[in-house]
Amino acid sequence: MEIKTRRLYIRNLRPTDWLQMKNIFVDFNNSKYAIYDTPLPMDDKNIKELTGKFAESNLFYAILRQECPEMLGYVCFHKNEDKYDLGYCFHSKNHGEGYALESCQALMEYLQKQYAVKIFTAGTAMENTPSCNLLSKLGFECKSTEILSFHKDSLGNEIRFQGGDFVCLVGLVLNES
Repeated sequence: MEIKTRRLYIRNLRPTDWLQMKNIFVDFNNSKYAIYDTPLPMDDKNIKELTGKFAESNLFYAILRQECPEMLGYVCFHKNEDKYDLGYCFHSKNHGEGYALESCQALMEYLQKQYAVKIFTAGTAMENTPSCNLLSKLGFECKSTEILSFHKDSLGNEIRFQGGDFVCLVGLVLNES
């Protein structure tokens, strides 16, 4: 699968993308938002293995500028019955450029047409303002929250935060773009 948008080239993730995924993982693990997500592997063996699994799913997409082979980030989906759960991670040097919005819109429209997807879901920490703003621009609404924890502090205590469960009903926003 390949999609070209105004600025981006979007394609299925490949096992050979593992080094670029490592770059994105390292960057993310060093961000203040890492505590709000499942820990990512840092060693080559596990990154290669995970990238291979992601690629096999056919629901992980590499996001690149049309003129550049370097991955800006990735967008992924997890199918859950008739819903597709959206996920994404972009290298911090690409934040604020609109690449996440442009690629997520294109992929949501693609899945809507290819698989007649009617409902998209997503989860993010309510304290992750950039992610909440992106989901809002994509037409998602927060339907509920829950207390979550993926990491522990230096004393072994769980780092708890409020996670939001977001929903986007297809047709409300996507048909406007």
